[in-house]
Amino acid sequence: MNKYLIRICLMLFFQLSVGQEASRPKVGLVLSGGGAKGLAHIGVLKTLDSLNIKVDYIAGTSMGAVVGGLYAAGYSARQLDSIFSALDVNALLQDYTPRESKSFYEKRNDEMYALTLPFTNFKLGLPSGLSKGLYNYNLISRLTKHVSHEREFNKLPIPFLCVATDLETGEQVVLEKGILAEAIIASGAIPTLYSPIEINERILIDGGVVNNYPVEELKNRGMDFIIGVDVQEGLKNRVQLKDVTTVLSQINNFSMIEKMDEKRKLTNIYINPDIKGYSAVSFDKGLEIIKKGNERANAFCSSLMALRYDQNRYIKSIKNDSITLADISSNKLENYTRAYILGKLKIKKNTTITHAQLEKGISNLNATHNFSAISYSFEKIDKGERLVLHLKENTTNTFLKFGLHYDDLYKSGVLVNYTHKKIITKNDVVALDVILGDNFRYNFDYYLDNGFYWSFGVNSKLNTFNRNISTDFENGVVFTDLGINSINIDFTELTNQAYLQTLFAQKFSVGAGVEFKYLKIQSQTLQNTTPVFDRSDYLSAFGFLKYDSFNQKYFPNKGWSFAGELKSYLYSSDYTQQFKRFSIAKTEGSIVFQPLKKCTIKLQTEIGFAIGRRTISFFDFVLGGYGFVPTNNFKPFFGYDFLSIAGDSYIKQTFTVDYEFYKKHHLNFTGNFATIGNRIFEQTSGWLERPKHSGYALGYGMESIVGPIEIKHSWSPETGNHFTWFSIGFWF
Repeated sequence: MNKYLIRICLMLFFQLSVGQEASRPKVGLVLSGGGAKGLAHIGVLKTLDSLNIKVDYIAGTSMGAVVGGLYAAGYSARQLDSIFSALDVNALLQDYTPRESKSFYEKRNDEMYALTLPFTNFKLGLPSGLSKGLYNYNLISRLTKHVSHEREFNKLPIPFLCVATDLETGEQVVLEKGILAEAIIASGAIPTLYSPIEINERILIDGGVVNNYPVEELKNRGMDFIIGVDVQEGLKNRVQLKDVTTVLSQINNFSMIEKMDEKRKLTNIYINPDIKGYSAVSFDKGLEIIKKGNERANAFCSSLMALRYDQNRYIKSIKNDSITLADISSNKLENYTRAYILGKLKIKKNTTITHAQLEKGISNLNATHNFSAISYSFEKIDKGERLVLHLKENTTNTFLKFGLHYDDLYKSGVLVNYTHKKIITKNDVVALDVILGDNFRYNFDYYLDNGFYWSFGVNSKLNTFNRNISTDFENGVVFTDLGINSINIDFTELTNQAYLQTLFAQKFSVGAGVEFKYLKIQSQTLQNTTPVFDRSDYLSAFGFLKYDSFNQKYFPNKGWSFAGELKSYLYSSDYTQQFKRFSIAKTEGSIVFQPLKKCTIKLQTEIGFAIGRRTISFFDFVLGGYGFVPTNNFKPFFGYDFLSIAGDSYIKQTFTVDYEFYKKHHLNFTGNFATIGNRIFEQTSGWLERPKHSGYALGYGMESIVGPIEIKHSWSPETGNHFTWFSIGFWF
């Protein structure tokens, strides 16, 4: 009897459900574009979820495509609120590539130049967009991983479409098939802010250019009742047109405002949140904007109640933790080998990886600047999934880069760089830096990057400066004989290197090479003795091991670094006739951490010493000053003037406390301590005792587009001397 009763109840429930579904109008939801203002869509969705409104189809443009696409993929409004509240706002608007994703060569090149421009046929160009939007693609791809194999958008938990614009023809392109993440990103590729996206051989940009409120697409798909959320605003006056985003929005609104009267007539419930005062890039005000959308939607609760659906929308737990990677493939490339691509990804097939590992690998590819577009998708195969890379090679191989710097050693310098890729073979790059100013310098690099395999490099650089210094490169003999304590010198160093390097444990850079150096040190102020200290050639062999995980070079707040080098001087033309073979070993390690928000502590230790019978002092460690790139074992040291204290061995400790009191503005305090002299480590305990030299510095620093701008006031308790130093721009 009970079995029959259960069957009857189930049949009645089914009939009621079918009847309700048959009588219920098909509800469409259209979400307009508007950049950060489109976060108001989430607030509206929170109201729809609270009222249990079932949406049968979603159409979106730009930010409406982002929010609508994720909602269609199965996320609830509350989940979307959490996701967008945790976004990295800065990364949304620029090509943010984690520093740890860059090779040592790439780090150096990305941390010297204030401006980079394409240079083709002897003409300067401009990039197609300020950002490739890779952070956005990684985010959307990760969030839609659970539906990544679905190529028909009408088969998503909620059927979905979005609109883009064909850049060549100006035509509307409706995206309802393909890779969901790619379609969403194409719909939101704001002109000049993000680079265009290529899909099916069409170059696509933001759909808001042609249709920022695609309500008619829902009508064409049989929707009976349409809820529209419009975050567009009216035309702005001259006072409100403050930046490029508002100007672009104004241009787009010229045509859209005329069309909106007809579009509103096709909308049954038209929700227009009050978001005056917010711009398309106000992502930092996301919580406020979401609240505005929720408040406005709540005003329509009585009208929305008629659309309530008795069955709850089932939101399943969406997990995107790991990927079983059975294979990796990519489109055919003309200039880059498979080994190069896999070497940069640092991911191998037949492994299980996390999304964080995948995104790091994609960032590694992006860091090369060899690809103008990067996207990826997944295909199911027998043993797991195939990662399919879609890479578009950068057709621009030549760049001009510019920088500027000032410090108290090299004085002013303007840097002009010429970079050319694939000059001889695949995967190679040649770069020439010319530094014009008070002291002429140059740096030439040729580098053949083979990823996991051994890479090859050639470097040539000229370094010159003139300055009064407190060391005479003769162990104090000249100063003692002449009864002086400083001297003006002209320093010239020409260094040529050839080296091999590779990755060790996928983190450390290890390599070895040979070096040929010409060194000339002279003084025009000496009257009664030879003005030349050295004018010799030196041949040496070297090996090195490096690691650097700082999140940024200047003002880092996390990470650690290590660098060690052993260099053996094997031959000299021997101007002083005193040369005997010797070696120099040096190492330094640093760690940076944040014990409190905005407060960073950096700890650093350096050690260096000579091995063998050192007979010349021109490669001694020389400490003093701040703001210059270390060269020839010249090292910064607070409290002492440039190149003040020297020896063939030293140990130095430094601690810095940095407080970011306002965005990109820093106050810091540094203390450094050193013991330096000749063969200090041969003494049983001398170098373990209290450091012989100490110095302190109080400073202010600002992160700017040309690099750090710093002022440091330093002093030493031993000497009582005070120095104030300025440094402007990236160090080179």
